[in-house]
Amino acid sequence: MTAPEPTILATSGGHRAAARTRVEFDALVHHAVELSGVHGRRPRVMYVGTAIGDNEHMAARMAEAARVSGFDLTPLALFPMPNVEDVEGAVLDQDVVWVMGGSVANLLAVWRVHGLDQVMRRAWQAGVVLAGVSAGSICWFRGGTTDSYGPRLRPVTDALGLLPYGNGVHYDTDPGRRPLLHRLVADGTLPESHCTDDGVGLVYRGTTLVEAVAEQRGKGAYRVLRDGDAAVEERLTPRLLPPVGR
Repeated sequence: MTAPEPTILATSGGHRAAARTRVEFDALVHHAVELSGVHGRRPRVMYVGTAIGDNEHMAARMAEAARVSGFDLTPLALFPMPNVEDVEGAVLDQDVVWVMGGSVANLLAVWRVHGLDQVMRRAWQAGVVLAGVSAGSICWFRGGTTDSYGPRLRPVTDALGLLPYGNGVHYDTDPGRRPLLHRLVADGTLPESHCTDDGVGLVYRGTTLVEAVAEQRGKGAYRVLRDGDAAVEERLTPRLLPPVGR
């Protein structure tokens, strides 16, 4: 079972601290699984931790989160070499690919060396739901704002471009991201951009934004468009997802 059309869930959330485990999947990860349409068996979720250098501790925490959620998790590691013989086959066998945050610049470079950028495009076209948080959100767009290069936020403009927009993450918790993204849209460095507060995700069918969803109350999503030499922001009210295990 795959999604009926190419589907992306781009988020600034999906994980939370848990009582018995370090991390558990919140409503946005569960919504990615729901979007895949899987039923009658355990969902297959691939965890991709390239943006944090395939940190083994985080991979173990994601595996535990998947166990608690009832998902079958496959980690895809590229350091020091791919951990599976057939990377494309492994990706295409999933219902959902969940990409962790970290350095989007490093993620893009490593994916391109291994041809994973094209594998992800083919998986998207085949109906595997592509999803992720932070760097795992920006990567699907034309670009966005990033701290990949240091503590001063800078633009990244050479992301995968499956979605023809810019992307702003952590819009309400990192005070530098909103003004920088506005400047980048105003001067044409980034096209129309779609942004998420922490705990919010954006659902795309094909390249069309169809819904904003949230795992926390009171959060927002935003469209930022160019108007002459300025940027104009439009707030979108997300649909609150059902809570998970609360």
